[in-house]
Amino acid sequence: MVKDWWRGAVIYQIYPRSFMDSNGDGIGDLPGITARLDHVADLGADAIWVSPFFRSPMKDFGYDVADYRAVDPMFGTLADFDALLARAHALGLKVIIDQVLSHTSDQHAWFAASRASRQNPQADWYVWADPRPDGTPPNNWLSVFGGSAWQWDSRRRQYYLHSFLTEQPDLNFHCQAVQDTLLGEVRFWCERGVDGFRFDACNHQFHDAQLRDNPPADGGEVSTVRADNPYAMQQHRHDKSQPENLVFLERLRRLLDEYGAVALGEVGDENAPPVMAQYTERGKRLHLAYSFSLLTSEHSARHLRTQVEALDQALAETDGWGCWAVSNHDVPRVASRWNANGQDDTRRDRLWLALLLSLRGSASVYQGEELGLPEAEVPFELLQDPYGRAFWPEFKGRDGARTPIPWLADAQHAGFTSGAPWLPVSDTHIPLAIDQQEGDPQSMLHFSRALLRWRRGQPLLRMGSMKFLDAPEPLLWFERRDGDASLQAVFNLSAEPASLALPQALAPIAGAPFSGARIEGRTLALPPFGVFFGEPLHAP
Repeated sequence: MVKDWWRGAVIYQIYPRSFMDSNGDGIGDLPGITARLDHVADLGADAIWVSPFFRSPMKDFGYDVADYRAVDPMFGTLADFDALLARAHALGLKVIIDQVLSHTSDQHAWFAASRASRQNPQADWYVWADPRPDGTPPNNWLSVFGGSAWQWDSRRRQYYLHSFLTEQPDLNFHCQAVQDTLLGEVRFWCERGVDGFRFDACNHQFHDAQLRDNPPADGGEVSTVRADNPYAMQQHRHDKSQPENLVFLERLRRLLDEYGAVALGEVGDENAPPVMAQYTERGKRLHLAYSFSLLTSEHSARHLRTQVEALDQALAETDGWGCWAVSNHDVPRVASRWNANGQDDTRRDRLWLALLLSLRGSASVYQGEELGLPEAEVPFELLQDPYGRAFWPEFKGRDGARTPIPWLADAQHAGFTSGAPWLPVSDTHIPLAIDQQEGDPQSMLHFSRALLRWRRGQPLLRMGSMKFLDAPEPLLWFERRDGDASLQAVFNLSAEPASLALPQALAPIAGAPFSGARIEGRTLALPPFGVFFGEPLHAP
């Protein structure tokens, strides 16, 4: 289990800009993370995932890297990172860092060299293409952030590919020198002692070398972006998830195995389960793949079962492994996104966290989920996210999930910073500040700690197989099993009481941090947003 610590692990995602500011400039930083790591250790997480802190012009807040080996001054120094790493390890926490290999910033030295001419050693390090005879882009590929994925460059008199912002040109993975160089960047951080990497947009690393057009969406896809974004109108058959990427991932895995480092891949695809299964196949490529399936607004029992079964079945065929999340820095917080009636209810927040930590796979908990933070409202004039500014007002961007963590209810800016925060601290978050919840034994924070502590003693929830059992809406029911050992979990996803007829007698599992469920004979009665963990009274 030490070697495979990542199987069933709870990974706490830290968004550095918004976790803790140590120097009063209003932006969270590495020393701030180090100062507050006790909070994560006390929660009971196994690892932290730190979103990008590399040198960057911050057009996409660090996901546009200008130097893979340098810490951006707003976050600190390499020495600050080393101190963070040492403190995390002293607390028993593994450290995973974000690594963005599919693209760089347009301010990276590599891109400056590449765009200088068509004849230089790095000319083909990015994806360049001639225009069509009428001057239009070489094909119909679209950017995730809206509009064409091609940007004209007058120096080379060619277009370059950018799957995201125009300031994020795509690297050309068909170039061997690019692959070799990027592996060197990964090795730099392995040598520094990190325990793993979260590889951003890792299925975007190759494109179709023939630059063939994408076909239109036929309605059968589950898009990874909003319906009002034209990106959802295509099947992304040629601009990502290319077969050549499997070979590169095998090279990457061999490098990581030299250091015992773990690879968590972000795989955003309209047909993600088979891609994730390929990417994590039998220890040849990634260790685990990050799922987007539960990051949408749909959350009926039927939908959740469909999404989880699809991935579980695909991974079973390749002995792959997934990582679930219900919130992250790119989507509205689950406390608001899955809130049908608009009423705050800690019972519901507890249910979603319990569900996340009960699925087969590893779990990523986004900072603030342990507090039950709702989505923050950020007015347009304070909006920072270019994605939100482009699609306002139908889409307000990602800033509502990125506002600072509230540490101290009575302190300026809730104790996040002594300066002006880069995004405002939400008024709705201040009553949920960590110091307030510390003093309330019934708070979401105390529940989160109790749940993670209890889960550590339930090996079936970390490693057992998973099988759904039929239950009517709004109930979700599944079994986790290993040999003769069995655990059953039932979730009432509604604000009304519900009951379930049981085919066999179940007994509550001792220590589960839930109350209110009752078993009367063979009937399980659940309160609103109730959760029940049970085991058979007799061996099957």
